[in-house]
Amino acid sequence: MKKLFLASSFDGVASLLPGFIGEDLSGKKVAFIPTAGKLEENTFYVDADRKALEELGLIVEDLDVSSVLCDEAKDRINNSDYLFVCGGNTFFLLQELKRRGIDKLVIEHINKGKPYISTSAGSLIMQKKIINDNADRVEDAPDLKGDFSALSIIDFYIYVHYGHNYYGNDDECIDKYYSNLELIKINDKQVVTVTGEKVEVLSVG
Repeated sequence: MKKLFLASSFDGVASLLPGFIGEDLSGKKVAFIPTAGKLEENTFYVDADRKALEELGLIVEDLDVSSVLCDEAKDRINNSDYLFVCGGNTFFLLQELKRRGIDKLVIEHINKGKPYISTSAGSLIMQKKIINDNADRVEDAPDLKGDFSALSIIDFYIYVHYGHNYYGNDDECIDKYYSNLELIKINDKQVVTVTGEKVEVLSVG
């Protein structure tokens, strides 16, 4: 059964994770994929995500899928209890997952029931495709060659960081790029959870 915890910002909703997972997190291993932030100038959010996981008692094992050998990536994912994929450039993340075939491995583990936890770009790759709404630099992922098909784990779309207007007016962006799509908007204090076929939006505060 699929178990997805899809957030905008993990440290804002970390308190909801233990209840969603439904087991003691202490000592569990999480394969932590920071790759989406690799080309970003400021990656404070990666550090914040890592710290929030550690504060829950999880053992965080970094896995940059753009630089490790494929066999090593497979071993780390196979030996992890959970997967965590950070935010950053969604296109670059998707490119690196596809380039090494790790996208198929992630899909396999999700379908087997391994919990998948993510923020921002890591949440967006669960969609059928990535919408090129100018939020990320598509030129950082030339190997995609315009094919933005993603992992197709969910059949709806997510708009992350709603309310911050990072890339212009959020509502105008939604009207322009997402008007014909089934869309869930979440701010940094909300998370979309998927348990099997059940989809919920949970909020902190």
